[in-house]
Amino acid sequence: MAAARLAQQLAAHAGPTETVLYGAEPEPPYNRALLADVLAGRYRTEAPALPTGDARVRTGTEVVAVDVRGRALTLADGSRETYDELVLATGAEPVRPFTEGAHALRSLADVARISRHADTADRAVVIGGGVLGVGTAHALAARGLPVNLVHKGPHLIDRHLDRQAGNTVHTTLALMGVTVHLASTPDDSLTPTSTDLVVHACGVRPRTALARAAGLPVRNGILVDDTLACAPHTYAIGDCAEHRAAPYALATTAWEQADVLAARLSGADPEARYTGSRPMTRLTAGPVEYAAFGACDDAAEEGADVLRIGDATRGAYKKLVLRGDRIVGAILVGDLATAGTLTRAHLTGRPVGPDPLSLLTAPLSHRATEESRP
Repeated sequence: MAAARLAQQLAAHAGPTETVLYGAEPEPPYNRALLADVLAGRYRTEAPALPTGDARVRTGTEVVAVDVRGRALTLADGSRETYDELVLATGAEPVRPFTEGAHALRSLADVARISRHADTADRAVVIGGGVLGVGTAHALAARGLPVNLVHKGPHLIDRHLDRQAGNTVHTTLALMGVTVHLASTPDDSLTPTSTDLVVHACGVRPRTALARAAGLPVRNGILVDDTLACAPHTYAIGDCAEHRAAPYALATTAWEQADVLAARLSGADPEARYTGSRPMTRLTAGPVEYAAFGACDDAAEEGADVLRIGDATRGAYKKLVLRGDRIVGAILVGDLATAGTLTRAHLTGRPVGPDPLSLLTAPLSHRATEESRP
């Protein structure tokens, strides 16, 4: 996804560059955030394809080694290709180990394998209740499978949502027939059988083996500076990159990095810098939908104004964290109608005005309850 965005932006700047994308997968770049929707049958497999500008896309072409000093790549077939500037956008890989026979959901090939198994499975067990796990559980339930979702955290999507928001997602999944096991690992009652489909969704880690073998600086991800460089003529963006000790694993971060690097490499803005991204996540999976951005944890709430609205009958929950008249964070679950307005106000630092509650209320019903505290 990061490479596709970079190629598209380089073409938009009309810089004097010939762009070549090398990808090991047989498909051209696609939106991995939509894989659960493809699994659920909401999209066809070709639907998530991403534009790549005028780049030459070499699918099924794995790069197995990088010679940074000689500016050359070694491909899986033994051939070598030279370059002027190299951008590593190797993404991330699922955290292992897996249960024997379990699946991950990271590629279109994974979708195909899971779909085949789902056609004959008696039930599904999804391990991990983050964004991917919740989306996967919804997708398998939409296919008619009984689903058990096992999460070791105190509530679902606990990296991005507070307890009330996570519980709202929990309730929505339960109405779809998903049984959620919190603060748990698979016990004897969930021990997979030969007829079960098991999907691990326990997070990802930056894919850095190629960079490490090339002698590039690696900690958790490939270390980059504000120019997104990790070595002369060598850059990294997206899930594989670590900027200021903060790997993000978010599509919006990858796109922002790609935009900055495209401006630099094309000459449109040679002084462009990437100084970090504001955390922002979003999931839309049928009735399970949420958006979260900014700071919404207990530390952020200290000394801040917090507005909450909940509507249990509609599976909706909204939270707004304010410092003075500025939004520092928000969570929306089950009703994203005001997500765009809140996001723009947060990113621009625009004052919210004398009635911040109005940013949350529409279109919740009058039965909603609210809580406000300093």
